[in-house]
Amino acid sequence: MNLNIDAKDKITYDAIVVGSGISGGWAAKELCENGLKVLLLERGRDIKHIEDYKNALKAPWELEHRNKVTKELKEKFPVQSSEGNYPINEANQDFWLPEDVSPYISKKPFDWYRGAGVGGKSLLWGRMVFRWSDFDFEANAREGIAIDWPIRYKDIEPWYAYVEKFIGVSGSYEKIPHMPDSVFQPAMQMNCVEESFKEKMKAKYGRDRIITMGRVAHITQATDEQTALGRASCQYRNACSSGCPYGAYFSTQAATLPAAMKTGNLTLRPYSVVSSVIINENTQKAEGVEVVDAETKEELKFYAKVIFLNASTVATTQIMLNSTSSKFTNGLGNESGQLGRNLMDHHSRVGASADVEGFEDKYYFGRRANGIFVPRFRNIGNDKRDYLRGFDFQGGAGRAGWSKHLPGDMFGAELKEQASSVGGWNINIGSFGECLPYEDNKMYLHESEKDQFGLPKIVFDAEIKENEQKMRVDMQNDAAEMLEAAGYKNVKSYKKEDFHLGLSKHEMGTARMGRDPKTSVLNANNQVWGCENVYVTDGACMTSSNCVNPSLTYMALTARACEHAVSELKRMNL
Repeated sequence: MNLNIDAKDKITYDAIVVGSGISGGWAAKELCENGLKVLLLERGRDIKHIEDYKNALKAPWELEHRNKVTKELKEKFPVQSSEGNYPINEANQDFWLPEDVSPYISKKPFDWYRGAGVGGKSLLWGRMVFRWSDFDFEANAREGIAIDWPIRYKDIEPWYAYVEKFIGVSGSYEKIPHMPDSVFQPAMQMNCVEESFKEKMKAKYGRDRIITMGRVAHITQATDEQTALGRASCQYRNACSSGCPYGAYFSTQAATLPAAMKTGNLTLRPYSVVSSVIINENTQKAEGVEVVDAETKEELKFYAKVIFLNASTVATTQIMLNSTSSKFTNGLGNESGQLGRNLMDHHSRVGASADVEGFEDKYYFGRRANGIFVPRFRNIGNDKRDYLRGFDFQGGAGRAGWSKHLPGDMFGAELKEQASSVGGWNINIGSFGECLPYEDNKMYLHESEKDQFGLPKIVFDAEIKENEQKMRVDMQNDAAEMLEAAGYKNVKSYKKEDFHLGLSKHEMGTARMGRDPKTSVLNANNQVWGCENVYVTDGACMTSSNCVNPSLTYMALTARACEHAVSELKRMNL
């Protein structure tokens, strides 16, 4: 790996990419493959593919605490461990950034989850990938909400396909108008209960409620391009968050980083906390970034012709708010006053579960790292609700195994027999709902409190509102209705009453794209208005949130913006 820790002697590059997660890795790959010399800055440590996945091939009983969250782990990760053994556990703890290393203030409850190093949350994400359609890109304009997206499906469609062919997306072709099909590798298979559920829902609802396999960034039939990077098909281990040594699921380490490294054009610098973008007072263009070395606390500067900010939704906007000049007195690109506003996440923790009878003689093979998916069906066509937008369902069916609850007084042969017997079938579907972009849902920098690197602490002031609360009623009721319609037993619906933003880990907005610098931060090419050699292509750029997982759109927007940046550099416009 071309790892340049001491970059003082070579501080000028064609491009600087801040952040090595899902979108940052893509920016590095695209810019390097187009011949640019690129500096990739990551605030955390270097996490090497395979070598640093120390628990990836261990069974739970091979870990000291059987992969459970200990008291010590809870104290180190109070936010990440708030929901028990998810998303953090003993096996993946080294991939999460402890809260005390990234302190923030919540004026209203907000949980911020961050990756600990190279790859960011691309090592930890849920891997669900869905295209948007014009139904989503036009929603704001159609309903008079916030501002209109400056792009449409035709602008991003070829980039969806470009990204999908590289990352590998398994799924099935369904011809759903509001959720276009991707370029798919073979879909993972449903188990017998899920297949039965699909048929029951088809008989009950027709095409109104489709049950399909989740669309996931998992290789199921590796291409030559993928195998050339050392990637292989999914092994059905469902141990993804511990790191995938097979490179089956998409991550920076498995895919974009090796592709960028192959060019010889990439310099990777971990332990680099970017504090601000350097603005040239004469040209009002960006000329570089200021960095605090996370190990030495030394302040450094690196320079480049073009800068891509991909530090994550919140971290990117923190950098921009902290980047001031005579022109940008309130933060880079903040002449509209919208920087830090319109913070979104998906609202979740709503759904239903049930027991399933009649399949006692059947089981399934392997541990599939995927589930079933129910695309949005509310506020579509003739369906009109008392709220805007909609939601989807993700879930699956399974049988209890050796880890099922056993009586505490059982031991010996009886315990062995019961532990090795198969439990009953159950099914669960949980929902993700769209949050509207509210101007008063925001993050900003504290006036006086700073973190250990001297950066102003972030303050979160955001919440779900009446529209989302109304939607949550349908999310709960519809989940129960579907399971009851299937004839399942002991249907139990659930809805987290104190749900707060951040829990879904899909934060978006705060530096939105738009058509007018008076109402937005970025233009249609993801450039900062008035400082066009800075691009923002992570979740900060989103103008609305849809209800599907957003990462595929980040990747497509990044690839698209990189082509634009390279073209503009050749024309000497940047």
